[in-house]
Amino acid sequence: MTLHLIKLSVGSESLETFTNWVRKRSAELKKAGRKAEMVHVTRMTPKRAEELLDGGSLYWVIKGQIVCRTRLLALRPTTKNGTPHCGLVFEPKVVPVLRRQHRPFQGWRYLSAKDAPPDVRGLKGGKGLTPQLEAELAELGLL
Repeated sequence: MTLHLIKLSVGSESLETFTNWVRKRSAELKKAGRKAEMVHVTRMTPKRAEELLDGGSLYWVIKGQIVCRTRLLALRPTTKNGTPHCGLVFEPKVVPVLRRQHRPFQGWRYLSAKDAPPDVRGLKGGKGLTPQLEAELAELGLL
């Protein structure tokens, strides 16, 4: 059964800034002749790896809302300052999801497939909205 992770995107101001950061980092990797895969290093290694790698995604919380997801590709053991860590390897394609409020937390949390917000596919009439208006409409359940 597919399982997902939910993670705070510290430093991102909006879906747009997160997406731009992923694109820029992916381009830098390609330019350096490396594979365009993103890796987020975290202290704890998820114990339910098999379920996560069975189609799971990283759902990103930005400014108190789940706003997007990236497909999880691998869990890679790594070390940081001599301490074991885990590299969450994810695809550089950012998929917007139906926004949902989420309280702050540290690290990551499991997110079941039934609790994961659905992908947003081409909102009609939603183009050109400011991030603030988009967030307000999403909070009201209108986007």
